[in-house]
Amino acid sequence: MSYEEIFIYGWNLNALMFFLNLFIGIRSMNSKTREELVEENKILGRLKSEFDKYYPYRKYETIISYLMPFTAFFRVSYRLIEMRMFFNKNMEASLVDYMIYKYENDIKIAKNRIE
Repeated sequence: MSYEEIFIYGWNLNALMFFLNLFIGIRSMNSKTREELVEENKILGRLKSEFDKYYPYRKYETIISYLMPFTAFFRVSYRLIEMRMFFNKNMEASLVDYMIYKYENDIKIAKNRIE
């Protein structure tokens, strides 16, 4: 197997994870009403702005991970496993509950690291 084939497989797996991530997000949005989405967007927007203070280059890290073969595949696979464990522990939780948990947990970790 040549390096080109390895890179192509890696980018294909990254693309698969991108579309899987997109599918999960769209499916989650379609199950909510407009008012619920607006309220969740306010909560997530507040957490995201605080998150961006501690991790200002996270957007660029994500873009780079999709450009490097296999990186996004492993990153998203880890998140899906983590999400599955969260949902197994919290049966009535939604995707937004998981996102709130992740933002709050990452913010707490950053604050502890600064202190």
